Amino acid sequence: MAKNKIVVAYSGGLDTSVMVKWLKENYDAEIITFTGNLGQTKELIGLEEKALKSGASKSYIEDLTKEFIDDYVFPALRAGAMYEETYPMACSIGRPLLAKTLVDIARKEGANMVAHGCTGKGNDQVRFEVAVGALAPDLENLAPLRTWEFKSREEEIDYAAKHNIPVLVTKENPYSIDENIWGTAIECGVLEDPMVEPPADAYQHTVSPEEAPDVAEYVTIDFEKGIPVALNGVAMESVALVKELNKIGGRNAIGRIDMIENRLVGIKSREVYEAPAGMILHAAHKELERITLDKAVAHYKTHISQEYANLIYNGLWFSPLREALQAFIDKTQEKVTGMVKMKLYKGNTIVSGRKSPYSLYDPELATYTAADQFDHKASEGFIKIYGLPYKTINRVMQKANATKKDVA
Repeated sequence: MAKNKIVVAYSGGLDTSVMVKWLKENYDAEIITFTGNLGQTKELIGLEEKALKSGASKSYIEDLTKEFIDDYVFPALRAGAMYEETYPMACSIGRPLLAKTLVDIARKEGANMVAHGCTGKGNDQVRFEVAVGALAPDLENLAPLRTWEFKSREEEIDYAAKHNIPVLVTKENPYSIDENIWGTAIECGVLEDPMVEPPADAYQHTVSPEEAPDVAEYVTIDFEKGIPVALNGVAMESVALVKELNKIGGRNAIGRIDMIENRLVGIKSREVYEAPAGMILHAAHKELERITLDKAVAHYKTHISQEYANLIYNGLWFSPLREALQAFIDKTQEKVTGMVKMKLYKGNTIVSGRKSPYSLYDPELATYTAADQFDHKASEGFIKIYGLPYKTINRVMQKANATKKDVA
């Protein structure tokens, strides 16, 4: 009987497929795999059979898509969380849910270890291990990619072939692709050179701007308290809405991101992402906030948004600070209700209209026509008081300089 029982976070990709066999041999362990379905489009049928052929005794495949959108993605959307103001974090926001479910299965199966397929210089190793540690400090985390003998993906491919482990990656197609309903991350191969434009085959779900329609497509998105609830006037549940926006955005070349980002472990990396729905929804949500949040809250929320994004990216979803910031975010979203009209054209996401029952935009105050209700005379007194500290500072400085000249 095996000495250890290990639950592996299993994607069915090269690393985790090789890992099942490697862990079984090196840890005298029974291996159970867990695959979280976060709405990825790649085929999940046959994944259980693949895990069993790779050496697992049991395989869990859990559909977590709705929980992912409702409890992780939309809170991040309401927070305006964009890592380094660019990336809506498709993969990183999925890690806490995967770690939580990994722990749940480990408890159910009586496992004493969990394992992940993250590299020793990537962000995900931190996200998984910190989350597991926060939820189940007694479980041992294993990270084979930090310790095993393989020095390259090519060596892993050779190991898989030697042990008849079924993998789809080949030496000729070395991309590492990680996807869920909120977006896709593409790495490796020629993408490691920041001077090389991503090849056409790197993108999985979006057409190029050149191939996008020559006529713009318009969509309307309704929000209630910061949560998208309808598309083009039709009420939709969360998963269906995101899927439809992915299709619409993808055919209009929306959501391609090519960025040099600062990884958690201290290095810069070139990352290519696709997030059609994410980019559209973030742009629309931000615009709705512009007319519903007062100036002080709107400006302060930008700082909270960045901190919230950093916490997600840095693997600290299950932290007291994230929970505390969530209370602030929830309060700001009470009046973020209304509709935003978006124009999608060849990779461009353009706001073309917005309205809300809580809009703070007052046409009679903003207009320059005869309907203007703004009290222009009040501005003189306002400016005097507003500028008084600076006039005082310079008056004092002038006197001080004059005194210096007299002494000299």
